[in-house]
Amino acid sequence: MGFDREAYRKQIKEAVGFLKKNTGVSPTVGIILGTGLGGLAKEIDRPEIIDYEKIPHFPRSTVESHNGKLILGQIGDKKVVAMQGRFHYYEGYTMQQITFPVRVMGELGVKTLLISNAAGGMNIHFQKGDLMLIDDHINLQGTNPLIGQNLDEYGPRFPDMSEPYSKRLIQLAEEIALEHQIKVQRGVFVAVPGPSLETRAEYRFLRAAGADAVGMSTVPEDIVAVQMGMEVFGISVITDECFPDALEPVDVSEIIAVARYTEPKLTLIMKELIERL
Repeated sequence: MGFDREAYRKQIKEAVGFLKKNTGVSPTVGIILGTGLGGLAKEIDRPEIIDYEKIPHFPRSTVESHNGKLILGQIGDKKVVAMQGRFHYYEGYTMQQITFPVRVMGELGVKTLLISNAAGGMNIHFQKGDLMLIDDHINLQGTNPLIGQNLDEYGPRFPDMSEPYSKRLIQLAEEIALEHQIKVQRGVFVAVPGPSLETRAEYRFLRAAGADAVGMSTVPEDIVAVQMGMEVFGISVITDECFPDALEPVDVSEIIAVARYTEPKLTLIMKELIERL
């Protein structure tokens, strides 16, 4: 059975209606918090917290390190909505389900989207615990959230992707990092389906393709946000070093531990970025 545009549109409207009825916040900034990176949620003033399961048609987060809460409130003078826990293709969701919250954010009035993730570093100049500002991406997930009937009111059939991550926001983040003496990298993020981690040969292939870091999220949300006209900022925490000739087994608990250790630096950059928008 194909993508039902009218049913999807109705589901978005019902989720938006529920949130407008049950919260007093009209957000202009959206935030997606990745694996082990929920700390920014604590910086939200006057938070209104809603479990995903209470929002009509919202997917459920099945990953242990993702809390599954939508938080609305303020950071500085900006009204924000934050996803504490996201959805992944490997969980069995369709691309439309994964990006459903981004559609909802757009309908709520979000104009700027900040996305964080945990990623494996393939660039030999990267170290575990580094922050990488995403300046471009490669989609190797084998599909695209815009496949199927186009939702014309949300954007063009063929959105331009020449600037998937805002140069303005990258520059602003670099200035903030410099002020606080936080080391940041810039690079290309590649999204793969997962959930298995990559083989040595796959790391070689991805690096040869031009990628600096690899993960299993972010790209679908970015594509939909760009289609809807949002300005997007993406940042990866490099949680493990994926060098084929010195590859060591890695456990997901180690990845989460590195993400949480690095989280304060990421939180500072994202918080100040929002305040300066």
